[in-house]
Amino acid sequence: MAITKRDYYEVLSVERNAAGEEIKRSYRKLAVKFHPDKNPGDSEAEEKFKELGEAYDVLMDEQKRAAYDRYGHAAFAQGGVGARGGGFHDPFDIFREVFSGAAGGGGIFETFFGGGAQAGRDGTQRGSDLRYDMQITLEEAAFGVEKEIEVRKMDACEKCDGSGAAPGSRAITCTMCHGRGQVVSARGFFQVSQTCPRCHGLGEIIEKPCRECEGEGRAEKTSRIKIRIPAGIAHGSRLRSSRNGEAGVRGGEKGDLYVVVHVQEHPIFQREDDNLFCEVPISFPTAALGGEVPVPTLEGKASFKVPAGTQSGQSFKLRGKGIVQVNGRERGDLYARLLVEVPADLNSEQRQKLEEFAALCGEENTPLGKSFFERAKEFFR
Repeated sequence: MAITKRDYYEVLSVERNAAGEEIKRSYRKLAVKFHPDKNPGDSEAEEKFKELGEAYDVLMDEQKRAAYDRYGHAAFAQGGVGARGGGFHDPFDIFREVFSGAAGGGGIFETFFGGGAQAGRDGTQRGSDLRYDMQITLEEAAFGVEKEIEVRKMDACEKCDGSGAAPGSRAITCTMCHGRGQVVSARGFFQVSQTCPRCHGLGEIIEKPCRECEGEGRAEKTSRIKIRIPAGIAHGSRLRSSRNGEAGVRGGEKGDLYVVVHVQEHPIFQREDDNLFCEVPISFPTAALGGEVPVPTLEGKASFKVPAGTQSGQSFKLRGKGIVQVNGRERGDLYARLLVEVPADLNSEQRQKLEEFAALCGEENTPLGKSFFERAKEFFR
């Protein structure tokens, strides 16, 4: 008796004019619901999961979708116009493809789904790599710091010590794939090999799974991890903490933890490579007469002498007061840009004295102004 296939749009619960992102979202939701890991031993859920993969494979391919919209399932029957594109992919491959972008970058902590390796011959599987976004201050970036972070991740199950098996249980050959990890189905003249949905390509299943972790060998826990931030680290740098990612399936190798460092903006300093820049206001008398000017640094207050007649906007360098090079000994400099502050809200006595001072000043006291107006005259001639 012929098997009647359901409409692919109905399978994925989307309208016929649905866009690719809408199809992907719907598939993601339904794939999680019917995934064999969440429905062990449920053959109906297993079939629905396969059906979802088949529908997704067609509707996310422009040529296949066009053929399906025109001819329906007949497009993929033996000799049909859609059959030339080959057979359907492994639904687990599609599942991994869709969820490889599910983590996004908006959170402080995410899983790199691509970080996990394929299952080994012993049934183990490497754990996923993880990412943690860390905020630090400019001072911490300059001098280095040790931070302790909390990460909620999959760790080895304490009940079964990561094996996934209940005490006294053992692994037996999968009866669906007979230990091969792959199942083959015929589609007309084609034979399609796909990952076994029962053992997920491992070739064996646990006779009696651990109740705590349901045979996976790992459970979600909160871990505290110390991270050493080196002195001189730059914004956006990525640090690797080996084997602090997720635990592998059934005792598999742990993934790695990648810490992405974000240096917060500083209220005084701006950083460019290993140098620091800041703006320092000075009074008009100090700029005119010269004197000591206090300058902030990351290590505290420093000072330097400015010569008489210092102009607003001039920069002075404090050697070795910048950021140390990562894994090096040399250190950048601090550049202080002086801004001459104009007095505000003068009282009558101050105004009188300033007017007397202005009357005493001639062109020799304002060389910049003299030069500017001479150039302006030449320009307007």
